[in-house]
Amino acid sequence: MYLQKMFSCSRLLARPNALQTFRRAASQGKNPSFFPFPTLHAVRQWSNVPFFTVPLARAHGKSFAHRSELRQAKRIVVKLGSAVVTRGDECGLALGRLASIVEQVAVLQNQGREMMIVTSGAVAFGKQRLRHEILLSQSVRQALHSGQNQLKDMALPVLEARACAAAGQSGLMALYEAMFTQYSTCTAQILVTNLDFHDDQKRRNLNSTLHELLRMNIVPIINTNDAVVPPPEPNSDLQGVISIKDNDSLAARLAVEMRADLLIALSDVEGLYDSPPGSDDAKLLDTFYPGDQHSITYGTKSRVGIGGMEAKVKAALWALQGGTSVVIANGTHPKVTGHVITDIVEGKKVGTFFSEVKPAGPTVEQQTEMARSAGRTLASLEPEQRSDIICAFADLLTERKDEILSANKKDMEHAASIGRLSPALLKRLALSSSKLNSLSIGLRQIAVSSQDSVGRVLRRTRVANNLELEQITVPIGVLLVIFESRPDCLPQVSALAIASGNALLLKGGKEAANTNRILHELAQEALSIHGVKDAIQLVSTREEVEDLCRLEKMIDLIIPRGSSQLVRDIQRAAKGIPVLGHSEGICHVYVDHEASIDKAINIIRDSKCDYPAACNAMETLLVHRDLLRTPLFDQIIDMLRTEHVKIHAGPKFASYLTFSPSEVKSLRTEYGDLECCIEVVDSTQEAVDHIHKYGSSHTDVIVTENEETAEQFLQQLDSACVFWNASSRFADGFRFGLGAEVGISTARIHARGPVGLEGLLTTKWVLRGEGQTAADFSEQGSMTYLHENLPVAQLLPGRRTSS
Repeated sequence: MYLQKMFSCSRLLARPNALQTFRRAASQGKNPSFFPFPTLHAVRQWSNVPFFTVPLARAHGKSFAHRSELRQAKRIVVKLGSAVVTRGDECGLALGRLASIVEQVAVLQNQGREMMIVTSGAVAFGKQRLRHEILLSQSVRQALHSGQNQLKDMALPVLEARACAAAGQSGLMALYEAMFTQYSTCTAQILVTNLDFHDDQKRRNLNSTLHELLRMNIVPIINTNDAVVPPPEPNSDLQGVISIKDNDSLAARLAVEMRADLLIALSDVEGLYDSPPGSDDAKLLDTFYPGDQHSITYGTKSRVGIGGMEAKVKAALWALQGGTSVVIANGTHPKVTGHVITDIVEGKKVGTFFSEVKPAGPTVEQQTEMARSAGRTLASLEPEQRSDIICAFADLLTERKDEILSANKKDMEHAASIGRLSPALLKRLALSSSKLNSLSIGLRQIAVSSQDSVGRVLRRTRVANNLELEQITVPIGVLLVIFESRPDCLPQVSALAIASGNALLLKGGKEAANTNRILHELAQEALSIHGVKDAIQLVSTREEVEDLCRLEKMIDLIIPRGSSQLVRDIQRAAKGIPVLGHSEGICHVYVDHEASIDKAINIIRDSKCDYPAACNAMETLLVHRDLLRTPLFDQIIDMLRTEHVKIHAGPKFASYLTFSPSEVKSLRTEYGDLECCIEVVDSTQEAVDHIHKYGSSHTDVIVTENEETAEQFLQQLDSACVFWNASSRFADGFRFGLGAEVGISTARIHARGPVGLEGLLTTKWVLRGEGQTAADFSEQGSMTYLHENLPVAQLLPGRRTSS
C-alpha cells in the first residue's frame, strides 16, 4: 500500500541525498511515496547556519521587548499553519517546505535550544491517502468501461474531516520522524484536545510529559486530535484562559503552560497588516503592540484551516500577556522559507513582532515617511532658501563647536575605554576646531553650488508644433547613508542632501552616538528655518543595517561610508535598492622609467603616508623594471622605511631579490595602514593590465615625464579616477571643488568617482502640449514630428517641479 511503501523503515534509511531529492520532487509535483529518507552521519553540516551552542539562561515571566533579544530565546514553540503544511490543492503535504522547516528546527535544537512544534496537516495527509484508496478500490471493470479520460475526471465523494484526520495522523508523524532522523534528532507525538487543558490532572500530566521530553533533547510534535475533537464553540474562552479552538490557540496555550520564551506562528501571509493583505493601502506591521487592535482591519481566512488572522492576533496577545514573545511570519514564501525560523531567532526583521514595550520615538518606517514628506517640500523650495539652510548649518558648526567637541570627547573616551577601535578608526572619530572650520567652509561651497541644482533644464526639444519636451534635474528621493566612526560625514552628507532636495535617513556607528546626536540636532535646527525639519532623520533605534536595507519601497538609494566589509555587507543585503559606493580602495601608483625623482618620492609619500586608512591611499606601488638598482628606486625604498611603511614583495619583484621582504599573500589587498605591496612591470601596458586585474577601479596614478606614455595610461585605464603626476589623495570631493562628497563610487552607471551634488540628482521628462495624441502622428494623421533641439533655459517662475 501507499503508506506502507512510503514509511517502511528499511526504505527510509536506504538512499543518500534523499532530502534534496524530496525537495526536488515536491517542487516538481511528483508523488512523494517514491522518495524515502536516508540516515546521515555528518548531519550538522547540512545547514547553512553554523553550529554553535547558545549560552541561554533567562528567567521566564516577561516577554522580550525588542527583536534583538530573541537571540536569548531558550524554549521555542513553532506553530505550522495548515497553509504552510499543505499543498496548494489542499490534498497532501508541501514536502519541500516541511523539509526546510525541519532543518531549521533541528539546527536550533542542536544549538542547545528546546524546540516544540504545533502542527497541522493530518486532515490533508489523510485526505490524500483516502482519495488514493478510493481510486484503487474502483473495480477493474468500472475502470475498463469508463475509459481512461472519464476515470481521470471521476468525481470523488466529500471526505469527512475527522476520518481524514484519523487516516493521516500516523502518516504525518512518520514523515516528521523520518525527516528529523536526518539530523540525529528524536521526536515524539502528542495529541491533545481542549478537555486535556480543562482537567487539572491531565494538564499536569501533559506538562510533565513535555518537560521530560525536552529534558531528553526530544522535539515534541503536538497536534489537536482532530479525529475526536468536537467543533469549536464560539466565545467559549474562560476568564483569563484561552480555549483550544484551533492550532493558533493551542500553540498559545501550550507556550504559556510550558513557559516558552518565543512562539513563532507560520502562516501564508508576511505578517500582520493594518488592513487586509492585497488592498492598496495595506502596510505590513513590523511590530504590534497591545492596544493597537482598533487600527487593524482583518481580511478573510486562508484557503485552509479554521483560524484566521484575527484568531492568530488574539492567540498572540494572550501568549504575550502570559510572558511569551510572539512573531507571526510567512512560512510559504519560497525565497524565505529555508531560513525564516532561524532569521526570526537571530533577531532579523521578519514578519510581525508582538511587543509590550512601545518605543518613545517613531519607528524607522515612520521616520522614512516623515523624511519623504518633508523632502518633497524641501525640493520645492527656492534655491536661495535651500542655500540659507546650508549656510545656517555652517554657522552652527562654529558657533556651537564647544557642544560638539564636548560630545565628541565623550565618544572618544568611551571608545578608548572599550579598546575595540584601531588607531586609524580613532583618528576618524576625532573632531577638532580646525576640522569643524573646514567643514563649515565646505558647506558654504555647497550652498553656492546649490543655486542651480534642482529644476535645471538639461535638454529642450520641440517634438512638434505646440508640443515641447524638457528634461530637468530632480532629487533622487530618500537617501539612506550608513557610516562608521565618521561624525564629520553627517554635516557633509546633510548639506549635499539639502542642496539636492533629497530626504535623508542617517545611520551612524554607535561609537559616535553622542557626536552624531548633537550634529543631527543642529542640522534639524537649520532646516527649521523653512519648516522642513523632518527632511533629515537620524536612526537611533536598534535597527540592524540588514533590516534597513530591506525597506525597498521606502528608500531610493543607499550610500555606505565605512569599511570595505560594511560596503560588501550592504551590497549583499540591499537586493532591491541601488547601492552607491565601492567595496575596496586598492589604489596603484605606477612609476615609469622616465619619472622625475622628486615627483615620484613626493607622490608616493603623500599617497601612502598622508592618511593610510583612507580609501584613496596607495596600496600597491608598481615600478618599471629599468628602475631596479637605480638611485631613484633606492631613494623610494629609503623613504618608505623612514616613514615606517611595511613592504610586501610581489612575486615578480621577489624573484629579483636575494633577500626579499615578506612575499605578498594577494596582489588584491587593501591594507588601510602603513603597509604596501611593491611589484615590478616591464611596460606601461603591463602596468595597465595589472591594475585592471588586481585593482578596484578606484584611483590609479602614473608618474612620468613622457606625455605620450601618460596619455596612453590615462586613456587605457578604466578606473573612476586616473591621475598623471599627482597624488592619489586628490580623489576627494572637497579637493575636486565639489564642496563635499557622499562617497566615491566605482560603479559604471549613474555616478562615478567622488560623488557630490550632481551625483544626488536624477532627471524627469516634462511634456507640454495642447491636446495632441499619438494617433495624430500616424500615417493617417495630420501632424508630423519635428524633433528640433531648442536652446536650454532655466525653468520660469511657477514652473518649478519636484520628484
